[in-house]
Amino acid sequence: MYQEERLVEIVDYINENRRISVDQICELFNVSRDTARRDLVKLENKKAIVRTRGGAISPGTSPEIKNYRHRLHSVSSEKREIGKRAASLLEPGDTVILDTSTTVQACAGELENTEMTVITNSIHQAEILSGKDHLRIHLLGGQLHKEHGFLYGTSTIDKLNQYHVDKVFIGVVGISEQGLTVGHEEDGMVKRKMIEQAKQVIVLADHTKIGLTEFFQFATLEDIDVMITDCTPGKNFCELLEINRVELLVTEEEKDIWS
Repeated sequence: MYQEERLVEIVDYINENRRISVDQICELFNVSRDTARRDLVKLENKKAIVRTRGGAISPGTSPEIKNYRHRLHSVSSEKREIGKRAASLLEPGDTVILDTSTTVQACAGELENTEMTVITNSIHQAEILSGKDHLRIHLLGGQLHKEHGFLYGTSTIDKLNQYHVDKVFIGVVGISEQGLTVGHEEDGMVKRKMIEQAKQVIVLADHTKIGLTEFFQFATLEDIDVMITDCTPGKNFCELLEINRVELLVTEEEKDIWS
């Protein structure tokens, strides 16, 4: 494939998926990282993209995290399938922490009405879970992030210190060789403590999060036990997971968007 043809396809991919990483370009077009970076430089010079650390976004894409209520209406079928797979890992009697992400919210909606203890700092998760009579719900206190509906701060983290749970379900804005990242430091600090308090760490991330690095890193790949996603990632990322001993669960084994 000639470079100009590749550039057109890169722009088409960004328009459809909002962003692309260097690793994704390498996997999609079977080119080196140097070639991928040169492609992005050329597109940036044409003002067709905005380069970011590790990739690029559309010129019209705001790097700000979308308002939570807006994101609630855009929960995809992929996230719902990830949520179902995550919920299937829970057993009666489990103690579990759920973070604030919309993918984890999809998991909350799929939880069976059975004897379990759920801890969360999300007012949205708590509202969903309150309709399930047999669940015991602990809503963490703290300062309310009004825009995104989660509780954070030193009191939230201090309270988490008192809990030791079987599993934690964590959502991300980006997951890459740089680890697990989110857009808000205050959210990331709470997620970090949640991970410390759990025997098993399960990350829920649809394919659009893979290869992305956001503002604040709260964990490394080594901190994860299981990752659930909707499509088989590219070879490079799968190798990273294998090196860090992360078990990969894919909701649609036959679907491989990186081929």
